[in-house]
Amino acid sequence: MLAAFARGSEPRAVSVVLILGGYGGFGARLSRRLSIRGHKVLVAGRHVDKAAAFCSTMPNCSPVEADRDGDLAAILAEHRPDLLIDAAGPFQTSGYHVVEACITAGIDYLDLADGRAFVVGIGTLDAAARQAGVVAVSGASSVPALSSAVVRDLATGMEQIMSIEMAISASNRAAAGASVAAAILSYAGKPLTLWRGQRWARAFGWQEMGSERFVLDDGTTLGRRLVALADIPDLDLLPDRLPGKPAVIFRAGTELAVQNATLWLASWLVRWRWIRSLSGLASWLLPLQRRMAGWGSDRSGMVVRLFGLAGGKRVERRWTLIASAGDGPEIPTLAAALLAERIVAKELAPGARDAGPMLALADFEPVFAPMAIRHETRQIAQPAPLYQRVMGDAFARLPDEVRRMHEVLRDGGAQGRATVERGTHPLARLVGALMGFPRAGEHELHVGFREEQGVERWTRTFSGQAFHSNLGEEGDRIVERFGPLRFHFDLPGDEQGLTMIMRHWSIWRIPLPLSLAPRTVAREWAAESRFHFDVPIALPLIGPVIHYRGWLASGVE
Repeated sequence: MLAAFARGSEPRAVSVVLILGGYGGFGARLSRRLSIRGHKVLVAGRHVDKAAAFCSTMPNCSPVEADRDGDLAAILAEHRPDLLIDAAGPFQTSGYHVVEACITAGIDYLDLADGRAFVVGIGTLDAAARQAGVVAVSGASSVPALSSAVVRDLATGMEQIMSIEMAISASNRAAAGASVAAAILSYAGKPLTLWRGQRWARAFGWQEMGSERFVLDDGTTLGRRLVALADIPDLDLLPDRLPGKPAVIFRAGTELAVQNATLWLASWLVRWRWIRSLSGLASWLLPLQRRMAGWGSDRSGMVVRLFGLAGGKRVERRWTLIASAGDGPEIPTLAAALLAERIVAKELAPGARDAGPMLALADFEPVFAPMAIRHETRQIAQPAPLYQRVMGDAFARLPDEVRRMHEVLRDGGAQGRATVERGTHPLARLVGALMGFPRAGEHELHVGFREEQGVERWTRTFSGQAFHSNLGEEGDRIVERFGPLRFHFDLPGDEQGLTMIMRHWSIWRIPLPLSLAPRTVAREWAAESRFHFDVPIALPLIGPVIHYRGWLASGVE
């Protein structure tokens, strides 16, 4: 393994690098990498005996006692490193005292942070760093440095990107350090924001659990692993850096399903506000993880997927990485090692910024090569939009505004206004309440679209009140599903717009009499460069239940 660290070109400049947390999980790997490359590494931490024990096995290393949360001025003045690297963390609850100490001392700074607010906010120190002639770079890790490099590589030649979806699954034998565990527990169950549906929406940490398949074209696979929402800098950084302002979602997990499911269950205690945080669980989580370290494998994986238009065609571009032989935990340190050499070689201009735009995927190839890390990129054609599949050639004749509203690929959204009228019959009110229909009146309206495997989920939010339905296809008809109820529609359409005419309905797929079906003929058309809609719904013998009409316009808030 040490020989693998040493391969490659000689360092661009030999330097003195002080690494906070230099004997910890990721810090130790980074210390090894830089010391074998010929740099003098000051391995710093609160426990100088641990630093000394580590340095006794490595060349070019010296132990230094330093408290990341303490006063670093004296240590920086004594050792005068060319670069300080903060590998200690966690960064989710950190301020910028380490960065500020480096700026004051005129010493360049780099970190392995994945804390969303910390990395995104580093730019607040840009003016001070420039004035001091200091380079300060945050996020030199798997996210956002590697993830952003992959996204930019995949995005090459794409005219528009609708959605970015990423996932990381760590080997169970890659035991998480205390700072990683503290980072995850700090946001599990707590609100976070995601850019999706062309607006900022609320979600919750370590929820929306799903499974991700990690597989290479030659059949090498990790199978399916559970992953859940993680709060990372890319969620803020990527939407504004790519054409189309795409939705961004990131999930993470460990190899063992039982660990992920347990944390998911515990996250509900925070979401329901039964407890304030899971951070107190860290003291028993690490010992439990160590007891389970023999389970599972030594393989980790990462997937990045972009959905959008390339050459006018609907595509998914997917990058998959699989690391074997325990090399997965090396990956979070690679960007830091690459950027450290650029910083000490004076190749980066002074200033404080995130590491997202700084590296290309090709920069990682030489450091991937000696390790048991394989990765590949593929492009997968995506099916035509749902309404186009059902309508056939008639879809192309629709007004542009109507057609664009139904060209959903993975994610979309639109904003507008709506007027809602509600039926007055007591049973109509009951039905409206059971269906979650909005109250009567004038409303700001947002409609979010989520498409997966040919099925679209529409979320209509009227002044903060949302109701959902799923749309799919059966034969030559659109099927809209509200829970167990299914409504089958014909879609006649032309240059004037389209109409939805109900032909069949069922509950739990049991057909129901059409004579008892809701009365509705929904219309969509274009006017004043906007998408307009009119949806009346009435029931036999009861009369009107709801009637909503208005307009929507694509765009971002």
